[in-house]
Amino acid sequence: MSTVREAAFDVLRRRGLDRIFANPGSTEITLLTDLPDDLDFVLALHEGSVVGLATGYATATDRPALAVLHTTAGLGNAVGALATARVNRVPLVVVVGQQDRRHLASRPFLAGDLDGLGGTYPVWTSAPVRPQDVPGAIDRAFHEALTGRGPAVVTVPSDDWAAEADPRALPSPAVVRRGLRPDDGSVRELAALVAGARSPALVVGADADSPAAWAALVELADRLDAPAWQEAFAARAGFPQDHPRFAGHLPPERAALRSALAGHDLVLVVGAPVFRQYQYSPGDLVEPGTTIALVTDDAEDAHHSRADLAVLADPAATVAALTAALPTRVSDGPVLTPDVGTAPLAPAADGPLDAPTVFVELARRLPADAVVVEETPSSRPDLHRLVPARAPLGFLSAAQGGLGFGVPASIGVKLGAPDRPVVAVVGDGSTLYGVQGLWSAAHYRVGVLVLVMDNGRYAIMDRLATEAGGKAPWPGFGEVDVATLATGLGCEARRVDTVGALTGLLDEVVPGLPERRAPLVVVCSLR
Repeated sequence: MSTVREAAFDVLRRRGLDRIFANPGSTEITLLTDLPDDLDFVLALHEGSVVGLATGYATATDRPALAVLHTTAGLGNAVGALATARVNRVPLVVVVGQQDRRHLASRPFLAGDLDGLGGTYPVWTSAPVRPQDVPGAIDRAFHEALTGRGPAVVTVPSDDWAAEADPRALPSPAVVRRGLRPDDGSVRELAALVAGARSPALVVGADADSPAAWAALVELADRLDAPAWQEAFAARAGFPQDHPRFAGHLPPERAALRSALAGHDLVLVVGAPVFRQYQYSPGDLVEPGTTIALVTDDAEDAHHSRADLAVLADPAATVAALTAALPTRVSDGPVLTPDVGTAPLAPAADGPLDAPTVFVELARRLPADAVVVEETPSSRPDLHRLVPARAPLGFLSAAQGGLGFGVPASIGVKLGAPDRPVVAVVGDGSTLYGVQGLWSAAHYRVGVLVLVMDNGRYAIMDRLATEAGGKAPWPGFGEVDVATLATGLGCEARRVDTVGALTGLLDEVVPGLPERRAPLVVVCSLR
């Protein structure tokens, strides 16, 4: 007799889901005990870290990852991380354990009210009616996660795994071919807009982070003699940020946004919404008379964007087709020079650290293929300015904005791309939201470099309180020692508080990052 569990494992193998990220509970024992040798188990000590690791891994491998969560508590703990996966457009298959089906009606201990607990962040949810429908639901979740570019959730009662499987109950297609090639009419309409523009500008986003999209956008920017801006709060970089056409990161506030794009009669947005904002301010997004065109393969972004024309199609293919349809444009101005930032003078070796100095010294040493995972709200603008992304997947952040992503995501990225240098740049407050992930890095020998920007407080919140004209009621937390926490979780940790100590450590560590197989936490004392 083949069981539902065995049939589900066959689904995982067929879909390449060979690694299970989990923090197990009793409702998952029947699934996880005596795993087959070809399925790897990755433990994280909190469900937020489970999903963060899976999100980083799926991002690096460009295919869905599998996370297993423990009933109400597990799914509840993971909701913020699932929200990040959804906004970052990362496909995940999420299996959530449930109490034994045979006494759910009696509401036993650990029975979960799971329906709707994840809110609207899952792209698809399923609670199979019969045990025999579980393998098919997991198979469909794989397709739904890829198509919807987000987490697809399947709830499974603990006794379902031992039930007899039904080989006829696998309704999902064996192969799904996806394509959003632009039609000729859309390309002609877009080309007419662009060709008629006096001064076009590009805005690029996370969904343009691929080698093909970067190459197509560089060619288009050169053809148009146009600057390329990065969307605000992007999950990923959509253009080489050391390229002369790169203009910088758009501000997330309307007046500053209008100023940045002033003088352009056409703004072509590729792989980003129009436009990501932060705090509310009145006024239009762009100056009167500016036309906005959007190219995206994300229907949700297309439908909520204020665009005059939106083309729902693959960004790389559409931009390439657009460029081919355009006449040659004669340049009438100098090429921009990106403001990547440099230190005007080398600081004294015994001088204190600040965020710009840390970033300048890091950027001087990082190779072009490095992956920088960011979660440092108070110093994010300095990081953007001073550490440009120079290769696809060179920058990764949480576009949803919640904390707890940086540490586990960097570990997942290194698991999925073990030969690339991976550096997490995180605030001390941010680190505390995902610090449990460091144990997974130590246990599985994942060679990430975690730079903790330690100022002993929520600096971004202090700044916002000051701007609001009031006094912050929350205290600092300078007594928290992140290095000690990291050591307690099995990681090597060092603290640096001078420029010389930082540069010496970076000279020692950065050259070996591609081959590194043990994590290192470096606490940069900015106090």
